[in-house]
Amino acid sequence: MLLIISPAKSLDFESPLPSKTHTLPKFMSDTERLIKDCKKLSVSDIKQLMSISPKLAELNYDRFQQWHSNFNLSNARQAIFAFQGDVYKGLHIEDFDDKDLQFSQSHLRILSGLYGLLRPLDLIQPYRLEMGIHLKNGNNSNLYQFWGDRLTVALNQTLSEQQEEKTLINLASNEYFKAITPAKLKATIIQPIFLDKSGDDYKIISFYAKKARGLMSRFIIKNSITQAKDIKDFNLEGYRFAPSRSSESEWYFIRDNR
Repeated sequence: MLLIISPAKSLDFESPLPSKTHTLPKFMSDTERLIKDCKKLSVSDIKQLMSISPKLAELNYDRFQQWHSNFNLSNARQAIFAFQGDVYKGLHIEDFDDKDLQFSQSHLRILSGLYGLLRPLDLIQPYRLEMGIHLKNGNNSNLYQFWGDRLTVALNQTLSEQQEEKTLINLASNEYFKAITPAKLKATIIQPIFLDKSGDDYKIISFYAKKARGLMSRFIIKNSITQAKDIKDFNLEGYRFAPSRSSESEWYFIRDNR
């Protein structure tokens, strides 16, 4: 069983590292190809491409210019410790022990516009490059075309190496999940959906839904879950499984009080 999540725009490259154990990203040669094109972008290009402020454009211009392929713990850090944001607040890796990190390394993947597919302990350098950005690269007009089916193939390879059920728990955003080709994925795909009480009904509230994806990831990792049926017991921060709303591939979890 594998679970996938999205990266985050907010990064932390300053706080002490809980662990020095690290690996290198699988698609480094592809990342280097993208970086070559990113280094050609001006501050103005980046501002327009990413629809960000001049200050953020300058920051990311500097990041691209300073990026180089010699990764070590002085200029990079593990993805799971680098990404911040709502999903990662729910994941709350601050209290992960070695067992949790090892399980996540085998069962969690982070989709990335620049790095393709990351294991939690893969080193990354600071960047911002969302999967939905229309970055031209050779004959490709966007990152979906650039990555093609390679991320799906990589997921299939990992699933084939596991002595477990072939299930993908999709906790990524739509923008990032579009980088996967479901028809070519050799696994059952389950999409957890998180609803919060709003008035007389339950609705997806973006902020809480993002955090809930992290909470679900945490629940799976902390309990070393390898069978999808066991995630129906997810109960962190008041969520509970709603069988009457759920289908075979979409599993709903609802919460009454926040």
